[in-house]
Order: sequence, then structure tokens, then C-alpha cells
Amino acid sequence: MTTDIRELSRSEMEIMKVLWRHGRLSAREVHERVGPRRNWALSTTRTVLERMVQKGAVLRERFHGVNLYIPAIPRAAGLAALVRDFAERVLEIDAAAVVPLLTRGAELSEEEIREVERLLARDGGGSDDA
Repeated sequence: MTTDIRELSRSEMEIMKVLWRHGRLSAREVHERVGPRRNWALSTTRTVLERMVQKGAVLRERFHGVNLYIPAIPRAAGLAALVRDFAERVLEIDAAAVVPLLTRGAELSEEEIREVERLLARDGGGSDDA
């Protein structure tokens, strides 16, 4: 079961961004990147990660006795869902119109931009689940 990226809390999205950027990380490695900004204890980071595993947003694998966390939602798919949701619900425009804004930032690779465009085009104008 993979969660809808739009269902993630702000804290969970912050963790997703860390995992998208760095890939496979232990809870301690995630905590080093998120915990100080959030003023969390390591146990809180572990709890949030486990909640994300239950939601299907993150996969957990065991490696030499350490749990490693991996994003279950590819970055491009997550971004496409967020762009579509924002464009339709907030801006009330076609999601494809937002894609040129993504090219201005240095955070997305050309391949990721093409994948977001492909995902938005595949889903057409979006959904009608109002």
C-alpha cells in the first residue's frame, strides 16, 4: 500500500525530502538532518519513520542489524502529485502550466523534470475527487 503523498504531514514531507536527496538512510542519519531543526529526540524521528512505513511512504530494510529507510514514492511521482494538487486546488489551472516553474530551480534534474511532465501528461487534466 503506497500512500498518497498529499496525506503526509509537514514533518513527514521533510523526511521524504531528506530521503529523496540522500537515498537509503538509518534513523540516526535521518535524525541528524531533521531532528535539530524540529527539536526532536532520536526516538521521535524513529516514531515518525515507522509511521511513514505503516502509511507505505517509506520502505524499511534491515542491513547488518540496522534499519535503513528508503522512499517508496519516487521523487518525480511525489512532485507530480503535489504539483497537480496545488495547480488544481489552489491555482485552478492545468498542472502542466506549473512545470516551467520547476525548471527554474536547480534542485530538479532534467530527467526528473521530464518524468514529472510525463506523469502529469499521463494523468491528463487531473482528478475530480472534490
